[in-house]
Amino acid sequence: MLRAFFVALMATTAFAPARAETVSHFTLENGLEAVVIEDHRAPVVVHMVWYKAGAADERPGKSGIAHYLEHLMFKGTDDLAPGELSKTVAANGGSDNAFTSYDYTAYFQRIAADRLELVMKMEADRMRDLILSEDDWKTERDVILEERAQRTDSDPRALFGEQKQAALYLNHPYGTPVIGWRHEMEALTREDALEWYRSFYAPNNAVLVVAGDVTPDAVRALAETYYGPLAPSPDLPERARVQEPLQLAERRVIFEDPRVAQPYVTRSYLAPERDPGDQAEAAALTVLAEVLGGNQATSVLGRKLVFGSGEAIYASAFYDGMSIDDTQFTLAAMPAADVGLPEVEAALDKAIAEFLAEGVDPAQFERIKTQIRAGEIYGRDNTEALARRYGEALASGFSVADVQGWPEALMAVTEDDVMAAAAKVFDRKHAVTGVLTRPEPTEVAQ
Repeated sequence: MLRAFFVALMATTAFAPARAETVSHFTLENGLEAVVIEDHRAPVVVHMVWYKAGAADERPGKSGIAHYLEHLMFKGTDDLAPGELSKTVAANGGSDNAFTSYDYTAYFQRIAADRLELVMKMEADRMRDLILSEDDWKTERDVILEERAQRTDSDPRALFGEQKQAALYLNHPYGTPVIGWRHEMEALTREDALEWYRSFYAPNNAVLVVAGDVTPDAVRALAETYYGPLAPSPDLPERARVQEPLQLAERRVIFEDPRVAQPYVTRSYLAPERDPGDQAEAAALTVLAEVLGGNQATSVLGRKLVFGSGEAIYASAFYDGMSIDDTQFTLAAMPAADVGLPEVEAALDKAIAEFLAEGVDPAQFERIKTQIRAGEIYGRDNTEALARRYGEALASGFSVADVQGWPEALMAVTEDDVMAAAAKVFDRKHAVTGVLTRPEPTEVAQ
């Protein structure tokens, strides 16, 4: 009897409409777009500002400038001393940070709801009144160079990923690392940072997201007070990017480094991104990634390579469609101790070929749809994650309706949709196969 109850409960979770979050959306006269997500369960608020400018919008030769300015934004303004914003947030029991991606740059604070006005006032201040001293820009350039040294240059996996990304995108700026190429980072100047700031940091190029124990009317009043007086930029640069030429040949990247602890092989295919108003293909690719590699015990690659032949100790598939331009669908396999990289790559190819011939297991498909639905429901319990979901989407050209329609798009995916997406994306002419390994030991002459 109890088991029957839980089966019924899972069926309800899987197919009943999910409760939509309470979202309000408005735009100020100066062009600032705002989203308010109400969640009154705790007296906490997340305040985020997303700028529609990221690493892919940089001019050639100036890689890393978007991330560099992100660091410099924590320097002073006409009203705030360098570092004062973060110190004030911490003194009030909150936390703050920022991040840069290819398509956007975002700044956020998490703080008690009654301190929203405080953080909004400071964030609005640095949107237009950043001050960079001679010492600030030089010191922070050293900081980002050290960040690259620690996170990329000292990590063979990061270097491998950087090289593979550059091989996948011959022409598009997604092939340039967000942190920048070292030789270009070393040449960045104060004027470069100020040019980027003046070009892109404006209310009409930003999205405000406030989530938590707030009301739309209160947020709008505060936004009108602090962001409303900021002048918009009349000459925002057009977001036009060079695109990839038709790719006609498979590429391979073999990266050898003695620091590699565990060799592995990956294959990344150019894949369609999520498009505003048309998310069906991206939804099918999202489900395809779960079918192939979402769970080691039940996924296609896990069952065939890890628990089947035993040729791999790990296998995965990954796709993220939230992107302005073409993204990638990636497969990966890590060989077992007595299996070579050529053998595990052949096993990966065989597993994909068998999947294309056999199709989706109906029982597995239903389990995955249930898991996806449950994940969407549970995701609404995380206020900060919801704020990021809306901010990322709107900063990438999507609408509130697109965000709210995504769960429905996922649930509408059929087995035929998944197989059609797989047949389209798995074209080796549009792929880079990458091998990360250690150098072969050299023989010492006797």
